Amino acid sequence: MTTVLIADDQALVRTGFTMILKAAGIDVVGQAADGLEAVQLARTLRPDVILMDIRMPRLDGLEATRRVLAELPAVRVIILTTFDLDKYVYAALEAGASGFLLKDVSPEHLSAAVTLVGTGDALLSPSITRRLVERYARPEGEAAVPSDLSALTPRELEVLRHVARGLSNAEIAEALTLSEATVKTHVARIFAKLQLRDRAQAVVVAYETALIRPGD
Repeated sequence: MTTVLIADDQALVRTGFTMILKAAGIDVVGQAADGLEAVQLARTLRPDVILMDIRMPRLDGLEATRRVLAELPAVRVIILTTFDLDKYVYAALEAGASGFLLKDVSPEHLSAAVTLVGTGDALLSPSITRRLVERYARPEGEAAVPSDLSALTPRELEVLRHVARGLSNAEIAEALTLSEATVKTHVARIFAKLQLRDRAQAVVVAYETALIRPGD
């Protein structure tokens, strides 16, 4: 069973999310009202997933995410935000978060998202990925394939581009006329070569290396 820690300074949000997750058979092991408490409880409880609000007193969710993942890299963090593409979301992904959810998420989506991230996948939809690229991708004129990606084969670069656009393995397989198992192997090799933990980190690498650009 996936274990979850909820960190939000609004008691109503914590209570509501706890009820939704418990109804879905997900074990909520703790609640934190600020970032410092979230870090402390993460050390003690070692949850599989943390639902982390960005704006909290004493320590914001971004710094709390950094501290938690520095000590407990196996923990998965989902950022909670009120605004679609909050200005802190990209920084949170850089800090190691596995994705983000809007606070008005439906109960079904919330439980599905926690389960997905708990299995080691990232929570990034194609539409959100596209808008992140448009906002954060480097300007035209910079190298499309910098030396950081030189270890990847042409096929692996192609797969990484699709991963960075938010496509699933099945969707990549269809786009490239490959089997899903082959795509899964390519993704695993990409992660190993670039020392990536999940698809969220792959998206960040694609932005920072200009592998994908606005409009791609």
